[in-house]
Amino acid sequence: MSDTAAPQLGSWLRQRWSRTVSSGTGLNVIGLIGAIILLYVVLGSTATGFTSAANQMGLLRDAAMIGVAATGMTLVIVAGEIDVSIGPAVAFSTVIFAKAMTQLHLPTVLAILVTLACGAAWGGLVGVLRAKVGVPSFIGTLGLWNILGGLALFTTDALPVPVPIDDPLIDLMSSQIAGMPTPAWVMLIAFVLFGFIAIRTKYGRSVYAVGGNSRAARLASINVDRVRVLIFVTTGILSALSGVLLTARLGSGNGGAAGGLEFSVIAAVVVGGTAMTGGRGSLLGTFLGVIFITLLGNGLVLLGVNSFLQQVVSGAIIVIAVLLNVLLSRRRGISTTD
Repeated sequence: MSDTAAPQLGSWLRQRWSRTVSSGTGLNVIGLIGAIILLYVVLGSTATGFTSAANQMGLLRDAAMIGVAATGMTLVIVAGEIDVSIGPAVAFSTVIFAKAMTQLHLPTVLAILVTLACGAAWGGLVGVLRAKVGVPSFIGTLGLWNILGGLALFTTDALPVPVPIDDPLIDLMSSQIAGMPTPAWVMLIAFVLFGFIAIRTKYGRSVYAVGGNSRAARLASINVDRVRVLIFVTTGILSALSGVLLTARLGSGNGGAAGGLEFSVIAAVVVGGTAMTGGRGSLLGTFLGVIFITLLGNGLVLLGVNSFLQQVVSGAIIVIAVLLNVLLSRRRGISTTD
């Protein structure tokens, strides 16, 4: 590569990164804020109990379950990859955490660390398969979906694994801090932390660069393989963290928990404006997408909509979100086929 090629590529990547980050705000964010306000107005006047304090606390807990995992998923999709193993990963994490406390008799903090380490391990495995072997991330995480889901049920005989009910840390994770559920605080911290990483760090810019054009990223001396491994390690850790929080909420590890969570997570990220083709998205958009998806799901339940029709509505929203994403990309002159 010539002496002028690297600076030119670096300049292109910085411009691309600036455009992709900014494109995650603007119309998409304004539209989501408007949709959330509209949902609150409509559901507040039509759905009995929607505005009650108990329902609002439940909304925050549900949003946290989606949001914690969605922070990592945003980086994965921005990098041009996908992770469909979130649901079983969360479920198996609840089992690991519960068994670490009850069968291995580990202190709660150590049990949490073991659970997070397991999440990092299976995420790293998928990342290595993608980066070093070339296994598509969809195939790798689909295999992981089956493996973790089977292990979660096999190791528990599909029965709950109760955790100590008098543990102070478990109580803290299942209760509130300053009037807001603890999982919601964890979600907010995750969004702020990863939002900073995405915008202000070299690693964050590398994720956008890899998703925008991996060949150009390699020519600009970005370690594409390392980026791909790290994003899956991140989703593994965050899935495990979601599992820890869910265990505290349920009071047990449950191999059948979090069924379909991966679809809610992906829906929130896509609705938030992250391009499935990679290279474009924002944590702010994902956060609003999480709120929107959570409100919609809660409203449909309170309105008594048939559970099967709820799936139809969720699927339609994902398709519409992707369509709007593509149309906005074309309008802004951003390629969706890099």
